[in-house]
Amino acid sequence: MIIKRERGQERTSTRTVGNREPGTRPRVRKGESTPTDQGRRPYSPRPERGEPVSGKRIGKTKVIKTTSGSRPSSASTVGRSGFKERTSDVFRRDVIQKRAPKVIERAESDQFLNKEGKVLRGKFGKQNLHNEVTSSPRAPKSKTTKEPGSMRLNRYIANAGLCSRREADTFIATGCVTVNGKIVSEMGHQVLQGDSVSFNGRVISSEKKVYVLLNKPKGYVTTLEDPHADKTVMELIANACPERIYPVGRLDKNTTGLLLFTNDGDLTKRLTHPKYNRKKIYHVFTDQNVTKNHLQEIVDGITLEDGFVAADSVSYVTDDDKKQVGIEIHSGKNKIVRRIFEHLGYKVVKLDRVYFCGLTKKDLPRGRWRMLTPDEVNLLKMSSN
Repeated sequence: MIIKRERGQERTSTRTVGNREPGTRPRVRKGESTPTDQGRRPYSPRPERGEPVSGKRIGKTKVIKTTSGSRPSSASTVGRSGFKERTSDVFRRDVIQKRAPKVIERAESDQFLNKEGKVLRGKFGKQNLHNEVTSSPRAPKSKTTKEPGSMRLNRYIANAGLCSRREADTFIATGCVTVNGKIVSEMGHQVLQGDSVSFNGRVISSEKKVYVLLNKPKGYVTTLEDPHADKTVMELIANACPERIYPVGRLDKNTTGLLLFTNDGDLTKRLTHPKYNRKKIYHVFTDQNVTKNHLQEIVDGITLEDGFVAADSVSYVTDDDKKQVGIEIHSGKNKIVRRIFEHLGYKVVKLDRVYFCGLTKKDLPRGRWRMLTPDEVNLLKMSSN
């Protein structure tokens, strides 16, 4: 049975629910209890706005969880409708909207105006595009910047014949070198034409380039100085020139033939580096006849303990003597020719370098040296580019 109030009828002070007669159960207000409510969970009112809500369920209060780990509040996470607000909505309302508004710098700002009070180019649309743009003064050029005709300081010292480039770096770092009267300890310093360079108080100058060709005899070691060696190649060219020159490449003690000396570091690098494929020809004398199959194997390439190596060409020197072989190779590995033949079971009795980068032994007896002609120097430089 459902009781409905007629239209226009006033609401009674007491209301009935269902079939219950009025007055059978008193109406319980907030904070009151009746004897029939004993043993039931006490009534807990809803928290007011702004009061913190704990994680436990008290009465009819909803449990509120947050994903950020911060302490929630009923005011920020539960709306009037009782639904939980998203964290992004709360962040947008409480953080983003409360940020200070970004102040847009206007054209009146001093940093966008030149001395005449006009707007600088490219700052605000197309205004005053032909005005000069004021900029900070440029920093002075560093001496490490390479300019036409300049040279690194360590290279300048090495060209003077005092020491190598690596040793020059050490002297520069210790303050032994001055440029135009000022101590320079910076690596990579560039020396310009006309600069005065001093080493330990003595003015030095770049040496002229010298090129000496030697027909090395047997029993000499290719090194500048060796206390354990009886004879070095530097003894053979001691009176060749006053400049300090170095051997280009190496020949072992028992190998004879062409050996070039110079103080031109750039040319030395081009003549010895494998990527430039500088041509060298050796005359090999073995203890037994070399078979054609082994000649083909040398050209095809063999694998040694330090990697793969192949000759450019190989052939017999004469048809009636199979113990003499001519081999053309560009590899610069230590004792590479000897190791190739020893790998195939041959013993090299004699080894002579007869051709080096376009230079030959013509009119140059064993143990003698000579200066290269200007045409030979130009040929070396042109072929090494």
